[in-house]
Amino acid sequence: MMRIAILVGPRSRGTNMEAIIQAAKSGVLPATVSIVVAPREDAPALEFARENGAPTLVLAPNTDTYAADLQAALREHGADIVCLAGFLSLLPASIVQSYRVMNIHPALLPAFGGKGMYGRKVHEAVLAAGVTETGCTVHWVSENYDEGEIILQKHVPVMPDDTAETLQARVLEQEHRAYVEALQMVCGMPAS
Repeated sequence: MMRIAILVGPRSRGTNMEAIIQAAKSGVLPATVSIVVAPREDAPALEFARENGAPTLVLAPNTDTYAADLQAALREHGADIVCLAGFLSLLPASIVQSYRVMNIHPALLPAFGGKGMYGRKVHEAVLAAGVTETGCTVHWVSENYDEGEIILQKHVPVMPDDTAETLQARVLEQEHRAYVEALQMVCGMPAS
């Protein structure tokens, strides 16, 4: 059974994390969440993780010991893979080189990716560009933002009356499916 570590951001609600935890608990994904790591104790995602039995840890990424502390926590909790869910910091190279790290991005990479392109900003950029299709991308993490190998993408049409909020909601629905499917692929299962 695969052991997943999930890194969340300080303000992330953690809905992608929730989708992974629920898929693991229901047996849709042959995995367990071995640890959820957040940069602050008040990160909203931690509450759901704790309520669902996932061990949690608070590690601030702006400390000199972050890379070593994170490496030790991942090792201690037996992580086979690391999933980013609302985690916006660039991971230390030592983590990227030591673990398979997966991320989800709310657009069809390589478009609308890179540093500073997250959340609502992505959907505003999609609408400003006038494209007719967007979606989400699950990809392996490299040492640069949103440049790792693409695992899978889900497409979402841009509707004429879309706002950043309505588009974000439809893309987020696909993100939840895409992350679980990508993890199923890594486990050697057919995607659901």
